[in-house]
Amino acid sequence: MSQSAYISLVQGSAVDQISLDGVKEQLQHYISQTSLTGRQLGWEYADAAFPYAIEQKPEAAGQWFYLKGKNPLYRHIVFGTGTREENDAVVPYIHVVLPEGSTHGDKAKANELCKWIGKRLQAEVKLFNGRVMYYNPRK
Repeated sequence: MSQSAYISLVQGSAVDQISLDGVKEQLQHYISQTSLTGRQLGWEYADAAFPYAIEQKPEAAGQWFYLKGKNPLYRHIVFGTGTREENDAVVPYIHVVLPEGSTHGDKAKANELCKWIGKRLQAEVKLFNGRVMYYNPRK
């Protein structure tokens, strides 16, 4: 059974909306940041920190994309975007899905990516286990 996590752009978030290209930009920033860390440490940390390739299926253009694992410990993570109505307001979100057949490594990496993107966007993150993390400034 697949599992889902949500990164919601609530009031006080760094951006008001996000597209799939925006999510890919966040992932590219993560890749470049980890490669810089690896360069400082003197080893290829980027391959260990992001063991995926970003891929897009033609039938899913504009709806979702997925990360395909580069080794047997990682298989795939799916990313999509959408909006929902909440208290008479439209809340954009990033939907992260672990499809059937995902590994524990996929879940751990997806949790890490959700937290990292949520912190960068100052968003509200609902993890796969149902826990909610608030990175947005709240009053």
